[in-house]
Amino acid sequence: MNNQKIKVSKNGPYLVSGKIPLAKEIAIGNANNGPTDWVREEEMEVLENYALCRCGHSRNKPFCDGTHQKIYFVALDIIDQQLFTEKASKIVGPELDLYDYQKLCSGARFCHLGQSTWNDVINSNNLEAKQNAIRSACNCPSGRLVVVDKQTGKMIEPDYQPVIGITEDPLAGVSGPLAVKGNIEIETSDGEKYETRNRVTLCRCGLSKNMPFCDAKHLGSSFNDGDKSLKPKRNNE
Repeated sequence: MNNQKIKVSKNGPYLVSGKIPLAKEIAIGNANNGPTDWVREEEMEVLENYALCRCGHSRNKPFCDGTHQKIYFVALDIIDQQLFTEKASKIVGPELDLYDYQKLCSGARFCHLGQSTWNDVINSNNLEAKQNAIRSACNCPSGRLVVVDKQTGKMIEPDYQPVIGITEDPLAGVSGPLAVKGNIEIETSDGEKYETRNRVTLCRCGLSKNMPFCDAKHLGSSFNDGDKSLKPKRNNE
């Protein structure tokens, strides 16, 4: 029986059970065109159960150290039982379709690859555009963008094993959200279950208005989890 899950505690950390692997993941690319790929740099040692900070103020990031209690952290967690395919808009192309639920955007910017995911789907009868659409959508950590093969009618998804990615975005000079991959079950503090998906992003800066999911507030707040390699971008960059 699979006991791997994440419980979103009330005004507290993410409670992880089942010894889910935890790894640092770096977005790489170039300053002009943005991120193009993810690179996994290290896997952290974890216990069977552990707690991850989501208030953004732990001195032991990514792990919780109880600071949320001292700062009276409050998270207005959403509970949305509607399925992704029911609330996403749909863009139709010749060989690919695209589901897009903008509210899940975590600001990762992989969608700018090629002519953009949307334009590449519209032009997916062109091989290069089709490949770019698939690559960029599959690299979207939040699962906002999902492409569908029109011939089979199936979603095209990376083959992820369960892992929680501690994302870093050096091109933007910030630490990113938790990238939850591999159909890991996520439930509320009351035991209600969110839709289980292959990839979602959970907020860890403490500022999202779409808790527990990331809404890219880490970008505007220059969130840094202590990674010394991150250099905040200047206004003219």
